Amino acid sequence: RGRVEPETVATMAVAASRVAAFGAPFGVQVLAAANREALGVAVASGARFIRAEAYAYAHVADEGWLDACAAELARARAALGADVAFWADVKKKHAAHAVTADLSLADVARGHAFAGADALVVTGSETGRPTSLDDVDAAREAGLPVIVGSGVTPENARAFVGRADAVIVGSWLKEGGDWRAPVDVARVRAVASALRGSA
Repeated sequence: RGRVEPETVATMAVAASRVAAFGAPFGVQVLAAANREALGVAVASGARFIRAEAYAYAHVADEGWLDACAAELARARAALGADVAFWADVKKKHAAHAVTADLSLADVARGHAFAGADALVVTGSETGRPTSLDDVDAAREAGLPVIVGSGVTPENARAFVGRADAVIVGSWLKEGGDWRAPVDVARVRAVASALRGSA
């Protein structure tokens, strides 16, 4: 669980350090629930937050079983003296949550808050799928900032303004909406304009 090759961590640290040079706040996620490694990258690069999967609750993802990591991350952050926030995924996309099927999304959100998350990320079921407004509202019950983590487009962006504290837009910004393609500047402008309310 959550282990990636050293060259991945090194590459992420170099890339994140280059992003830091722009002077804007940013965060880091290392996929496959490599949350401890992401914390190291954040400390090395000056990132303000990490996005953590399997934070307070275990689940099954395409990488296999992922154990919860809140205690490990809290200890590591304290040992490093790091000022890095934990943005925890709530019922993360591309994952099965049968082990927590008896808990509502609001229950899971409150559990993440209890375990020390600083913000909550709510997503649709997979990359590019819209996040449910009901899920955003349910996550709000935890009393933490709520970030929409998938499916934001110019057509639905305004619906999240005022309900979510922030949005993460990824695949929609790419040519044809394909996460593997290069960034399309026109798409970036379109979603930014929609979020500002001028579209």
